[in-house]
Amino acid sequence: MTTCLYIDCVGGIAGDMLLASLIDAGASLDAIRSGLPLEGLDLEVARVERRGVGALSLTVITGHDHAHRTWRDVRDLIDSGSMPERARLRAHAAFALLAHAEGRVHGVPPEEVMFHEVGALDAIADICGVALALEELGIEEVVCSPLPLGRGMTTGAHGLLPLPAPATLELLRGAQVYGVDALGETVTPTGAALVASLASSFAPQPRMELQAVGSGAGTRDSEHVPNIVRALVGTITSAVVPQVGPLILETNVDDLAPEFVPDVIDACLAAGAADVWTAPIVMKRGRPAITLSALVQADAERPVAEAMLRHSTALGVRVRRTEHRWALDREFHDVEVMGHVVSVKIGSLNGEVVNVKPEHRDCVRVASETGKAVKAVWVAALAQASRQFPLESKETSA
Repeated sequence: MTTCLYIDCVGGIAGDMLLASLIDAGASLDAIRSGLPLEGLDLEVARVERRGVGALSLTVITGHDHAHRTWRDVRDLIDSGSMPERARLRAHAAFALLAHAEGRVHGVPPEEVMFHEVGALDAIADICGVALALEELGIEEVVCSPLPLGRGMTTGAHGLLPLPAPATLELLRGAQVYGVDALGETVTPTGAALVASLASSFAPQPRMELQAVGSGAGTRDSEHVPNIVRALVGTITSAVVPQVGPLILETNVDDLAPEFVPDVIDACLAAGAADVWTAPIVMKRGRPAITLSALVQADAERPVAEAMLRHSTALGVRVRRTEHRWALDREFHDVEVMGHVVSVKIGSLNGEVVNVKPEHRDCVRVASETGKAVKAVWVAALAQASRQFPLESKETSA
């Protein structure tokens, strides 16, 4: 079973609204407070109504620290705390998207982006608080409703800005949005960064067994629509869920000696790439070359890009973000073959085992230790795993 969060953006979304909805749905306020990466931050909640609908409002108490910070500063702040690993990576992913969006809007590299309002402690508390709340609730997948976009003007650190804010629109590339006849900001950059980094899709509510519901309130009480976001928490057991899309890093090289290609691939994998591959191409003036590509999650973007630049002859690396991907539920189990252990990967779709695959490296090791052929070990491991994990519905086998 997969624990899923559906974010229902009734009146829009902001970081404090999403965090309040998760606390209302059952995330521990005390645990979130203690997990925030900075001292001096506190969260206050209160029951309010928005157009007659009850919800929880949240205020971040930050003291007098409203310093402007670079992306590196924010990363260091997050890393200085004791957040669980998945929560820390989720917080990093949201701020990485913010840095790239602000960089595109203002024409500067992401590393040189100065976070103004976004980098203030209240936004750090919102993003890290949401990441901690998701961990508290055991959320594995996130789906978000289409987002309502208001209109008008707002004042930011760079002066008067149209709504939706330019950075917000950059963050929502690929998301499902629609316009509403409302003056004011309905989706903030922080809210956009959170849903863009967390949501596997922007769609109607998936089929789920509903377990908890929470409502978080915005600061304004709108005229026509309750200014709330709702968090619906449940388990999905009957459908595969699209996952957050990874990044693809790639570069074209025409002067890399073939002997060095495996070394570059190994360096990228060691830096955190999920997969690395090459493809033959022809570049200008008919030069034979290769495209070197790596599949990475957001937290591994920088180290893998640096590995590409350090170990190849490339002068630059392109970054593409995939919208989402569909993936089987995967588990690893050990089976015994000829007195030795072989790890086997099990892939399941909607509770049904559809793929069983022995790990090749384990088969090579066992073959070396037993004097058997690798293919013999592989077949024996597959046969043993298939007996333990038959290719049929778990419901049928029960």
